[in-house]
Amino acid sequence: MSATVVATAFGGPEVLAVIDEDVPAPGDGQVVVEFRAVGVNPVEYKQYGGFFGSDPASLPLHLGSEGAGVVVAVGTNAIGPAGPISVGDEVVVYRGEGTYAKRALQPAGAVLPKPAEVGWEQAAGLLLTGATAYDTVATTKVHEGDVVLIHGAAGGVGLLAVQLAKLRGATVIGTARESNHDFVRSIGAVPVAYGAGLLDRVRAAAPHGIDVAIDTVGTDEAVDVSLELVADRSRIVTIAAFGRAATDGITALGGGSPASAELRRRARGELLDLAARGEIRNVVAKTFPLADVAAAHRELQQSHPVGKFILIP
Repeated sequence: MSATVVATAFGGPEVLAVIDEDVPAPGDGQVVVEFRAVGVNPVEYKQYGGFFGSDPASLPLHLGSEGAGVVVAVGTNAIGPAGPISVGDEVVVYRGEGTYAKRALQPAGAVLPKPAEVGWEQAAGLLLTGATAYDTVATTKVHEGDVVLIHGAAGGVGLLAVQLAKLRGATVIGTARESNHDFVRSIGAVPVAYGAGLLDRVRAAAPHGIDVAIDTVGTDEAVDVSLELVADRSRIVTIAAFGRAATDGITALGGGSPASAELRRRARGELLDLAARGEIRNVVAKTFPLADVAAAHRELQQSHPVGKFILIP
């Protein structure tokens, strides 16, 4: 039996419950992972909030796609992206299934070795936001000498996009609330406050112009400023403003795009290697016991400290 989080209905965090659930023996291409830490992401409260549909037949919903733990059982052909998986391996899971659990069955293709240099909590929260950030930087072809505007530079995706763009030799301008400006500076970006006057503030911070814009927040302000400053619309991407992408000719990433999915798969090993070498850092804002998952989700939907929320099973 395993403590497992499920959404018993569609609604707010009050629909979340922790139940004891049997964990099946792993079959072909499967493993069982005992989690030490689990990443929490906004997509999960959108799932039970009905954002992707509210078919009662899909209940109860099992939540979570990333985490870090130890392999406790393997099926036949348990081969991950880095090779065969064995009992006792310390691993990172993404994109997994139902990771809000003490133990859960996972596809071997979602299981990668955890570098010894990366702690459980950092590893558990790295790959979803990291792979998304990698997608934005790779799709816009950020390279040395570029000036990149990142909307939401202190957010989970934004803070990793800043670091990945800097590793490619770019100068980064990052929007954030003023209370997060010191953090944005600490990861190598020039902070600007969003809100009225943003266009003028970005121009002042980047007098020679902006080559790339990465929108992680989805506001009209972010899109409008990006369109005004970046001449080549193929170098403007959003992970949130899907409607504006369709009408304004910019690129929306995610949402089932095969190209995005492939980039994010390829990113996983590279992100773990970068983290192991200390070249990128994932910030953990707060940890919660698995039993406090509803409290974690309530807080995640409000203003909260920079970084990822992590569940500890």
